[in-house]
Amino acid sequence: MYFLKLIRIQNLVIVFITMILMRWAVINPILITNHLQLQLPDLWFFMLVIGVVLITASGYIINDYFDRKTDLVNRPDTVVVGIHINRRLAIIFHVVFNVIAVLLTTFVSYKIGHIKYSLVFILTIGILWYYSTSYKRMFLVGNVIVAILTGLIPVLVFMFEMPSIFEKYSDLFENNLVNLSMIKIWILGFSIFAFITTLIREIIKDIEDYEGDIEYGRTTLPVSLGIMNTKYIIVMLIFAELLTLFSSYYVFINDNYSIWYFIGFITLPFLYLIQILLNAKEKSDYHKASIITKIIMISGLFYTSIIYFTS
Repeated sequence: MYFLKLIRIQNLVIVFITMILMRWAVINPILITNHLQLQLPDLWFFMLVIGVVLITASGYIINDYFDRKTDLVNRPDTVVVGIHINRRLAIIFHVVFNVIAVLLTTFVSYKIGHIKYSLVFILTIGILWYYSTSYKRMFLVGNVIVAILTGLIPVLVFMFEMPSIFEKYSDLFENNLVNLSMIKIWILGFSIFAFITTLIREIIKDIEDYEGDIEYGRTTLPVSLGIMNTKYIIVMLIFAELLTLFSSYYVFINDNYSIWYFIGFITLPFLYLIQILLNAKEKSDYHKASIITKIIMISGLFYTSIIYFTS
């Protein structure tokens, strides 16, 4: 139970589902429309997914390992490392997860003929270590790093899936008989949505952790600019997200299902989030805002169902 809490099992499930949906609800329907098929073997794809999930889990572990003191101030009821799980055991889990992840992702990178892709995962492991030890204490740096890594998840599916497709159907691409540009557009769209929404949630969590961050000298956005100014920045990010969403609709999308989905499952929750955020005073209010943001992220993810049925 405490181990699952340590690795944030609910977040790992979201990572797993994200990669599954990117492949089978976004890429595959567009391929089928063009009379093409997925080429990456399912086993290799699942090895990639497991590798990404393990790196994510190890990132949570090392973050909790180094964040123990501030977490005892900010959220004492959630602290696992050093109380329910020995600190040495936590490090062992971190190392084992990363070793397995590197082996899996390197194998898949080699099999698709792009061994250099394995560097992405090795660098990510290093970035997550330095994020936990220093980056998250810097002004906005930690927030942006987490947002970039989250936005990278849909891109990874594209990176590993498409080389085999381009190789299999090279003649069709050379003669411009197929156009898979919509795959790039959708993947980029989900990546940008994940980036901005994650950035919003990370900043909200920084407000929630305001007291502990001040005590331990962290220069997070709320500490540096004040809570109210930080709220205004979050509202600006929300409107930037919505502007990007509806601009994409008018340029690339043309169906009634999408507009109603955007309004009902993303826009209205975002407006509710703004209301909660601007009126928030207690730590519990910011925690609620963080949960709402995660729900919006999941709603954005399940927009893939619209793509699947309209492709």
